[in-house]
Amino acid sequence: MKDSVNMKYESEQSKMEEYSQHAHIHLERKVTNRVSLCKTVKAKVKKQCTCNSKQIKNTFIGFFPVLRWLPKYDFKENTWGDVMSGLIIGIILVPQAIAYSLLAGLKPIYSLYTSFFANIIYFLMGTSRHVSVGIFSLISLMVGQVVDREVQLAGFDLDDDAVPLINNFNMSDMNITRAINISLGLVDIECGKECYAISIAAILTFTAGVYQVLMGIFRLGFLSMYLSEPMLDGFATGASLTILTAQVKYLLGLKIPRSPGIGMLVTTWYNIFKNIHHANYCDIVTSAICIAVLVAAKEIGDRYKEKIKIPLPTELVVIVVATLVSHYCNLKEIYGSSVSGVIPTGFIPPQVPDFSLFSKIAVDAIPLAVISFAFTISLSEMFAKKYAYTVEANQEMFAIGFCNIIPSFFHCFATSAALAKTLVKTSTGCMTQVSSVISAIVVLLVLLFFAPLFYSLQKCVLACIIIVSLRGALRKFKDLPALWRLNKVDAVVWCITLAAAALVSTEVGLMVGVIFSMLCLILRSQLPYTTMLNQIQDTVFYEDCQKYDNLLPIPTVKIFRFDSPLHYANKGYFLKSLYKMAKMDPGLVNAQRKKMEKKAKKQGRRKQVDGKQVDSANNIADGETQIELVEKRNDLQTIILDCSCIAFLDITGINVLKGLLKDYKEVQVSVLLACCSTSVIDSLIRGGYFGKENSDIHKLLFYTVHDAVQFARAQSISFTDSTV
Repeated sequence: MKDSVNMKYESEQSKMEEYSQHAHIHLERKVTNRVSLCKTVKAKVKKQCTCNSKQIKNTFIGFFPVLRWLPKYDFKENTWGDVMSGLIIGIILVPQAIAYSLLAGLKPIYSLYTSFFANIIYFLMGTSRHVSVGIFSLISLMVGQVVDREVQLAGFDLDDDAVPLINNFNMSDMNITRAINISLGLVDIECGKECYAISIAAILTFTAGVYQVLMGIFRLGFLSMYLSEPMLDGFATGASLTILTAQVKYLLGLKIPRSPGIGMLVTTWYNIFKNIHHANYCDIVTSAICIAVLVAAKEIGDRYKEKIKIPLPTELVVIVVATLVSHYCNLKEIYGSSVSGVIPTGFIPPQVPDFSLFSKIAVDAIPLAVISFAFTISLSEMFAKKYAYTVEANQEMFAIGFCNIIPSFFHCFATSAALAKTLVKTSTGCMTQVSSVISAIVVLLVLLFFAPLFYSLQKCVLACIIIVSLRGALRKFKDLPALWRLNKVDAVVWCITLAAAALVSTEVGLMVGVIFSMLCLILRSQLPYTTMLNQIQDTVFYEDCQKYDNLLPIPTVKIFRFDSPLHYANKGYFLKSLYKMAKMDPGLVNAQRKKMEKKAKKQGRRKQVDGKQVDSANNIADGETQIELVEKRNDLQTIILDCSCIAFLDITGINVLKGLLKDYKEVQVSVLLACCSTSVIDSLIRGGYFGKENSDIHKLLFYTVHDAVQFARAQSISFTDSTV
């Protein structure tokens, strides 16, 4: 028995000596790699600073990816799918663009401009083959909230296209150009509400685009990784509740004031119930019919989507029929129903955004830029993975940035990729972004010829289209119980973000969601899962004794696993959990031992003074016995730390492990490390954990938990034999 133990012990020693050599070789290679890395960086910097025609060409093509793939376009394979999807998306875009103008607080013509320019620019600069970039309900809402706030601060009535009244005199009667200081800035009186609103939207869009381009230049696309999926879902659902609330007054035909800013949802519903007796019955009937038709068509489309190859253009059919009914039945004149009004044809001459308004919207453009990019890149990567190609995240940042910067000169507002239109695009055979050009042509035809035909279209019909389009986001409520069962922390993040976005404002909701999800991440890192491992019977594997039954504990050995990197923020939790698992705090044991030693010495001196030498000797012997009892009050001899989940150590983490090794050694308990990653080993070597020249590495570090257990058993048997 003893010979076999010695043989195992010698084999473990030889194995760990080999491991030590590998560790030294790894460290030398790392130093060599650092030198080669410096040389590589210098070479890359030199290459980047060198300018030649080839580099200029590559940079230009990289900035306009269309030049890379369009010359290779396969007309036979791609034309039919691109044309069909482009036509269908264009048909869907027109009613949605007109409808979403209500969210943005702008005239429908500006939404059509936005849809046209966004499709053209993304065709030139985007790297995704499938995403549909243009009007998006959430982005329109965020733009609309800023526009409403600034229009109200400027003294305009949100529901009236009149110029502000100063001292009860209508300044539009004056034939001179003046600027007056109203609230927070200067407003051009001759501009009017509509002009001022699109000026705010344009400078907001321009600023958001500049932020996105700067994020691309400084490679800050990684920031979108901090927008967790539960946070984004909660934010989108909260914003959907706000969108729904904003459209209810159009469904009912109520003339209530818009309530921008904090608490918009509560204030709007209060005003709705307060004025419900003024509802327009014509609008109510129209809304009920339109919602019933749209929902039924959506449900049929979802149920039979495999059989119906081409999605039904239900929104366009509803708009055409509703416009004809409204026009020939004179719903505006007879029943006072609110209609879209004049939508001019053609393009307004381009205009430079009003940079004097920058200070008013500089902060508001930040969440707009982040959300716009986050949705675009997430959809791009999702569909790229589905169809087996790659997208360039940094180029996507530039693409969506210029989809905002350039259109801002043409009276447009912010855009983003939209999931619903992208799904329709892929389901109708889209192969490349040529489909975006086809969609832009459809919108252009409406802009040039068909826009005036929508004059009699009721606003309640547009509100119905918006509300029905929110079905996907509002259905997230059904997923909440499943999310709670899956991960309670993510469910809380979802609820907090939703509540902040709906009850306060979308900007505050985004900020609250990001901060709260980051706090949850920090909390998870500070309070990770810890457990003790026991052996699976007749195997070399060890599992969590809290989750599995019938596991075998190892006598005199405790195996501890810490599911997180070890750093300054969680060192206290690590030590507390380890001491609780081991049922021994070495600091307390050492303090008790020193206290007993001090007490024994005092008693010994007292007995010597009294001249009772025999009793003194007996008392000292009793003290030593008590000290031994303190040191050996349990049968723990070895603690094994399973480091498989410890990704890295900082200086504090290294010092914690060194302190553990020293403290437990004083109470005759060994501390062994197992399953360490190379980065953890490097940190421990640099911190001198294994002694001078790593002489103790074969005694402290092991490939697997089972190797460490075998070594501990060999030590225990050797110690028992030596004491016997």
